Amino acid sequence: MSAGLKVAISSDFFTSVLKLPKTQQDKAVKLIEKFRQNPASPGANYETINAARDNNLKSLRIDQAYRAIVLAPTNGNVYILLWAAKHDDAYTWARNKVIKVNPENGALQIIDAEHIAEAERLRKKPATETQGLFDSIRDRHLVRLGVPEELLPLVHRVGSLGDVEELVDKLPNEAYEALALIADGETIDDVLAAYDVTLQDAPSGVNTDDFAFALDNPDSQRRFMLASDDEALQAMLDAPLEKWRVFLHPLQRKLVERDWNGPVRVLGGAGTGKTVVAMHRAKWLVENLDTADGGGILFTTFTRNLAGDIERNLSSICSPGLMRKIDVINLDAWVKRFLEKHGYKVNFAFNEMVKDEIWGRAFVLKPDTPALPDTFYKEEWEKVIQPQNVSTMEEYFRARRKGRGVRLNRAYRKAIWLVFENYRLGLNDAGLKEPEDAYRDAVTLISNKQIQVPYTSVIVDEAQDFGANAYRLLRAMVNEGVNDVFIVGDAHQRIYGRKVVLGQCGIKIVGRSRKLRVNYRTTEQIRRWAVALLHGVPVDDLDDGVDEQKGYRSLMKGPEPEVQVFPGMEEEIEFLANSLGQISDEASSSTCVVARRQSDIDRYLSGLASKGIVLHKISRNASDDSTQPGVRIATMHRIKGLEFESVYIVGANKGIMPLDVLDTEDVTVVREHEWREKSLLYVAATRAKLYCSISSSGEPSPFLSGFGAK
Repeated sequence: MSAGLKVAISSDFFTSVLKLPKTQQDKAVKLIEKFRQNPASPGANYETINAARDNNLKSLRIDQAYRAIVLAPTNGNVYILLWAAKHDDAYTWARNKVIKVNPENGALQIIDAEHIAEAERLRKKPATETQGLFDSIRDRHLVRLGVPEELLPLVHRVGSLGDVEELVDKLPNEAYEALALIADGETIDDVLAAYDVTLQDAPSGVNTDDFAFALDNPDSQRRFMLASDDEALQAMLDAPLEKWRVFLHPLQRKLVERDWNGPVRVLGGAGTGKTVVAMHRAKWLVENLDTADGGGILFTTFTRNLAGDIERNLSSICSPGLMRKIDVINLDAWVKRFLEKHGYKVNFAFNEMVKDEIWGRAFVLKPDTPALPDTFYKEEWEKVIQPQNVSTMEEYFRARRKGRGVRLNRAYRKAIWLVFENYRLGLNDAGLKEPEDAYRDAVTLISNKQIQVPYTSVIVDEAQDFGANAYRLLRAMVNEGVNDVFIVGDAHQRIYGRKVVLGQCGIKIVGRSRKLRVNYRTTEQIRRWAVALLHGVPVDDLDDGVDEQKGYRSLMKGPEPEVQVFPGMEEEIEFLANSLGQISDEASSSTCVVARRQSDIDRYLSGLASKGIVLHKISRNASDDSTQPGVRIATMHRIKGLEFESVYIVGANKGIMPLDVLDTEDVTVVREHEWREKSLLYVAATRAKLYCSISSSGEPSPFLSGFGAK
């Protein structure tokens, strides 16, 4: 590349290239390489675009019929690839765009000329007497928040939150996000603090002709990538849809690229990029920290298949050399490996039938008073004894039982303790350990033998699914200090674990808690449906506080989720077959049918196969193989951590959602089970990017009440 030149590629350019026919995609990639080498080459053959609003926009030939639109200023040394399409479509796009540097925040912004024209028409209309939602904010400050000067009249006509949402396609993302947060009730001071924005009365002094400087702006970097970053560019060329690999939101980048003086907790609703942040954090750490002493990064999550998916995605942004410094493994597998390395044989008690047999032998010691059902003992074990590491009767006397539906005095606790003691003996006799016991053993081993675990940092994904003992173990793995623990999660998606308080596990996050609010995965319509599903469900923030979804929203629009109730499974299968049959072979792998249980998967597989629909079952124990043809089908638990263009949630029947498996009269247990089942449906729905269908055959799930089922 010629000295002094800055060459960049917009996020939209990659999106537009992906829509081209395969032959033109290959030609566009070759154009990128040639363009990067010397965009100012005399052989570039820039063509003027007649009637363009922005004279800096030019055309480059991909082939005889296709063109790329480029920002090529008359003065300066910046060149940016912006769009690619058929000749006429590309020129139409270019005539309707203006590329400008925001005079207050210095970001490079793409503005639609039609929106400028709309704002001009509003500017000429008489002002209304109605108080505008943002009338109290000065124009200069609105521009500082990212509103282009030309579009200020659109903002001044906003009277409600609904009006703000109409601006989602008209304003740059940073402006829409800030205004939406203020409309949701956030104070402007809170918004400014979140985005590190300072409002000043004096002009900012931004040089609006300096495109090179503007490219270094964090808000510009969410839209434009400097083509000098060979590694990032290659990642985009290999999989241009996965723009998370390169384009980070400024708030995401702030979380990733800095030294933290202690543990960090990052919350965010589904689709806000928490795992993306965690993966980029791992990459940044191994690139910037001194790991010469052999210390590396542990990246852990709750399930094995999620760990596999994360390792595959991390490999797409990290070189093999960096990956050797990152240990990606789910926590159960890590504990088993660690204990066995130090001479402890570990067989996890995952088989429910085996555990039921051990419980059955323990129940021989049940007292007549208090008269408690078998289910009570199992719930007490899971919710009180294991989380609090109760191993003796005296410890049980002191154990906290907040939230349990049955009160127990000291005499009752003494009477029932023998059942728990006998169950633990039964596990030991069978050579089995529950994960909680293994976590506790690992902590004891690290502490008593002063074992140095070979990590400088720990990164935790899906934090809401871990219990207290898991966090005590994670705390024991790394010394307290700079960049020690980085945690991302969302208790709205808690489908495995129980409520945990990080501070009680030795992980102090005071002053280092952050929140992501922008959903990049789903449409606003799907997001709203999923959030409404959890209305009334109390959600914690993993540290004894409440997590609200205030300000959480998507920047994409689409159809409302489709809820349908069919008389029987035959009619539901017919609907699915007709809908799935219209999907092209190329798009089939980006569509997923989701059911509650493994047995449901088998029934829908059989029914749809009889209609000629090709399906590919996502394994419970391995990552999805994208080369395999067919519509994907998976359980609601397995789909966690994945995303698809379209999701069909099937069999949403009464007795299945929520799953009718409880044998208890404890209202607390019943309520918590219902909350967890709602979270599971929330997770499934928010895997969909553009389209979500929810259907039942027979009596529908009570969760679908009020959602306009057809």
